Amino acid sequence: MPLDPSDSLTQRATTWMREDPDEVTRAELHTLIEQGDRAALEDRFLAKLEFGTAGLRGVLGAGPNRMNRAVVLRTTAGLCHYLTAHVPDAAQRGVVIGYDGRRMSREFAEDVAAVCAGLGLRALLFRELGPTPLVAFAVTDLGAAAGVMVTASHNPPEYNGYKVYWGDGAQIIPPHDTGIAAAIDAIGPLITVARPILKEARAKGLVLDVPEEVEGRYLDALAGLSRNPGVGRSLRIAYTPLHGVGAKLTEMILKRFGFDAVFTAPEQREPDGAFPTVSFPNPEEKGAMDLVLALADRERADLVLANDPDADRLAVAARNAEGVWQQLTGNEVGALFAHYLLVDCAPRAAAQVAITSIVSSPLLGALCESLGVRYEEVLTGFKWIAARAIELAESEGLSFVFGYEEALGYTVDSVVRDKDGVGAAAVFAELAGYYHAKHGRTLWQQLDEVYRRTGVFVSGQHNVTLKGLDGAEQIRVIMQRFRASPPSHIGALRVLSVSDLQAQTRTRDGNVEALTLPTSNVIAYGLEGGSRVTLRPSGTEPKIKYYFDVRELVGTGEPVGDARDRAKKTLAQLSEDFVALAKRISP
Repeated sequence: MPLDPSDSLTQRATTWMREDPDEVTRAELHTLIEQGDRAALEDRFLAKLEFGTAGLRGVLGAGPNRMNRAVVLRTTAGLCHYLTAHVPDAAQRGVVIGYDGRRMSREFAEDVAAVCAGLGLRALLFRELGPTPLVAFAVTDLGAAAGVMVTASHNPPEYNGYKVYWGDGAQIIPPHDTGIAAAIDAIGPLITVARPILKEARAKGLVLDVPEEVEGRYLDALAGLSRNPGVGRSLRIAYTPLHGVGAKLTEMILKRFGFDAVFTAPEQREPDGAFPTVSFPNPEEKGAMDLVLALADRERADLVLANDPDADRLAVAARNAEGVWQQLTGNEVGALFAHYLLVDCAPRAAAQVAITSIVSSPLLGALCESLGVRYEEVLTGFKWIAARAIELAESEGLSFVFGYEEALGYTVDSVVRDKDGVGAAAVFAELAGYYHAKHGRTLWQQLDEVYRRTGVFVSGQHNVTLKGLDGAEQIRVIMQRFRASPPSHIGALRVLSVSDLQAQTRTRDGNVEALTLPTSNVIAYGLEGGSRVTLRPSGTEPKIKYYFDVRELVGTGEPVGDARDRAKKTLAQLSEDFVALAKRISP
C-alpha cells in the first residue's frame, strides 16, 4: 500500500524528488513510496551522510543518507562558498577534479565541475579516470585552491564517495572539514545553486582540462624516489589493479624503475565499477588476490603487487619458506619500507622524520628510536600523517622520509601528500630486488633481520560490521560502555593504562595526564608485557575495529621463529579474550 502523501516522511521524500536532477534516483523514491516501504525511506531520510574524514562516502541511492547527484551538488556548493570565503584567490586557482571507474564517478565529477563554474571558480577536470594520488599531486603541481576526487576507494561496488584536498595537497583537517560541513548545511534549495551546462562553461573558460603534462611530471617525481637504480631489476612481478584505475600508471612507473617483467592480471586490468571477479575489491579481503596469485604461478613471478580500485593502497605477497604465496600485512610491508629507507639507503637529509598512526604497529617507533630518527604518531587517517609532515617541515625543517598506515597505505617522501599505491609499488619492488641481489634474502628473511633489531612485533585486527541506523547506535553504545567501565584485565593480562582520545586523557596508576593529539573516538589499553588493544569506529565503513599489538624481544642466538611463535600465541589469546569481552558488553 502506498504511503500517505500527508505523512511527514513522504513529504520529505517528495520534496527531495522535486530537487533531484537524476531520473534514476527520483524513480527509486517514487517506487519506495508506492510500495509503502517506510523502513527503506527512513534509512534514506532519518539520517544523512556526514561530511568528515576528508569528505563523503556512502551507498549509491536516493536521499540525504546516500551518495547521489543531489548530495554531490549541495556538497560542492558548500565547498565553493567556503573556498571563496577563506582563500582570496580561489576563483583563479580553481579546483582540481578527478574520478575513478566506479558507477556514477564521471557524472559526479562533471557535476562538481559545473557547480564550481557556476559559482565562479575554475574547474580543472581530468579528461579521463585516474588514481587518487595523481589528483593529490595535481593540486600542488597546478597550485589549485583545492581538489576533489570522486572515489569510494576499496569499498564494495555499491559505494561511491567524495574526497577533498586542500591547496597544500593534503586531505582536509580541522578547521576546514567542519567549516565546509557548516557551509554545506547552509545551502538552500538546489534551484538556487548555479549549474551551467558543462559545454557552455568550457566555452567560457570556466571548465578546463587538466594538462596532460601533469601525469608526466607525476611520473618524473616518482622516478626520483629510486634509491638504488639498476639493482635487482630482474625481478618478475605479477600485478593487479582489481578492476580499478591503477594499471596504466603503475605499469609505467615500474618500467621507469627498470622492471621489464611485469605481468598484469588480464581479467582485472580494465576499470569496471561492477568488480565482476571480486565481491569486495579490497586486497585484504579473502579471495581478492586469487587471480593475481594464479598469474604469479603461471609466470614464475618473484613478487605479487596489487592496488585497490583507486590505487592509493598497495598489497604485497611473496613466497614463504615453504614456497607458498603469503600476503604480507600492512605492518610487515611498513617495517620493510622503513628499514630500507632509514637503514639501507643513505639519508637524503640530516634531520628526518617518519610518521605512522596510533593503530599501526609500534615497530616503526622502535626502529626510529634505535636510529635516532624522529618518530611521530598521529590519529588514524592519512590526512593526519600529511598534516604533521607539513607542520614539522615548516616549523623544524624536518625531512619527511616515510609514512604509513596498517591498512595498506604508504607514501615515500613528499611527492604525494597522501597515500600513494603507485609510487609505493615501484619503491617496494626496488627494495625487494635490492635485498635479493645484495644480500640474497627473501622478503621474509629480511623481515627477520628487522625483528632482530627491533624485537618481533605481531599485530591483529577484528572488525565488527554493524550496518544502518541500528548499527551506528550499537557502535556508539559499545564505545560508551568501554569508557564508562574500563576493564582491569583483558584475559590474564592486566590493564596498565587507558588512553581516551575523545577525552584527550591517559590514565595510569590512578594518575591522569593530558594527551596532545586531536580529539577522536578512540580508546587504547596498554597491557603488561608491552601489548596493546585499540578500539576505533571506522570513519568510512559501518564497522567498529579492534586492533591488537604484541612485542617479543629476540634473545641472543635465539631463532627469530621462536620469538615469533611466542608473540603469535600471545596475540591469539589476547584477541580471543578481548572479542569475548566486547561481546559481553555489546547491546
